Amino acid sequence: MNDVNQPLQEHVRIASIDILRGFSILGILLVNMPSFHTPLLYINPLTWWDQNPDHFMYILIDVLAQASFYPLFAFLFGFGAILLANRINDRGQSFPLIFSRRLLALLLFGCIHAYLIWHGDILINYALFGFVFILFYKMSGRLLLVLGTLLYFVPYLLLALLLGTAEDLMIPADMEAVRQSIAVYRNGTFTEIMHQRFLDWYAVNNLSNGILLFLSIFPLFLVGAGFAKLGFLERPDTYRTQLRFVMAVSLTMGLLFKLLPYYTVSNYLAGFLQDTFGGPLLSLFYITLIALLLQKKSVYSMLMPLSYVGRLSLSNYLFQSLLGTCLFYSYGFGFYGQISFAAGVLLVFVICIIQVLTSRIWLRFYRMGPVEYIWRLLTYWRCPSMKRNK
Repeated sequence: MNDVNQPLQEHVRIASIDILRGFSILGILLVNMPSFHTPLLYINPLTWWDQNPDHFMYILIDVLAQASFYPLFAFLFGFGAILLANRINDRGQSFPLIFSRRLLALLLFGCIHAYLIWHGDILINYALFGFVFILFYKMSGRLLLVLGTLLYFVPYLLLALLLGTAEDLMIPADMEAVRQSIAVYRNGTFTEIMHQRFLDWYAVNNLSNGILLFLSIFPLFLVGAGFAKLGFLERPDTYRTQLRFVMAVSLTMGLLFKLLPYYTVSNYLAGFLQDTFGGPLLSLFYITLIALLLQKKSVYSMLMPLSYVGRLSLSNYLFQSLLGTCLFYSYGFGFYGQISFAAGVLLVFVICIIQVLTSRIWLRFYRMGPVEYIWRLLTYWRCPSMKRNK
């Protein structure tokens, strides 16, 4: 058995991945918050939030967070799938069978989330694209990295070239859709909200967008899987030079793309390049930065609270949507369309603190989160041990 699988390094590996996962979950909340309280699908954010501090806060989040945390989560999905495959194979069981059960359960959670809680669900796509991942998981780490990188960048580079020759496709705010969203989410019945929720979900997840969604998510599964097989995050000391190089390049290129609409023209192509290339590059910067920083004991101890959120990542992700919709929809407090962008950011920090504290308290008594428990039950068809031994 190689060094990567020794018990001590296994412990460090799990903790570091949980820290990254917790970081991504809290970052996703920062990105999702505007969609919880504002009809973001139908507005131009730069003109909607054109007064400070909202304008400044929007630009800050747009550059540092938007389109960067979902790629990070997709990367970790692929990374975690390889760790799961290793454990299942060590037990002499079938990874495709068990992983398929896991994906079916995730699909169930996603359908409940998308249709009954919030339209911005990612779980349905992760589950569906996860079935395709089964065809690739046996590839070598290097091949997964190369294939994932090519599958992501080549199609989007071609699309960017096509967009560069087209007329500006910036679409103005759809004020009728804005008024309808505010009226339904703030004052509508649960049935009316369900209908609006489906319309908003379908606006993003329709068949014509399917290939773009696949190309924005699935290649990052492969990149994460490649990292897991090559041991980049388990042995950052071994790959310190490479990780530092990737960190420097991804930060430089990521910021160049993320700032593109602010130092050139703000049009559809600039926004496309900003999110499509800048987002994942900045995500890669966060991954490599955290992997290197965690080698310092002081930083490791400081970031450990993020691992509590990461260990309950699915429960925390769904809790964020439950809390957000209860705060802003009519069946809760009905604050939809009534708070500023900056107030939403402050609310994010309050929720993050709550999630870190509640996750830590929960893990003192239980081995996994409530949704994670159901997930394991549906995956392995037996009741896992929930409570910690005293």
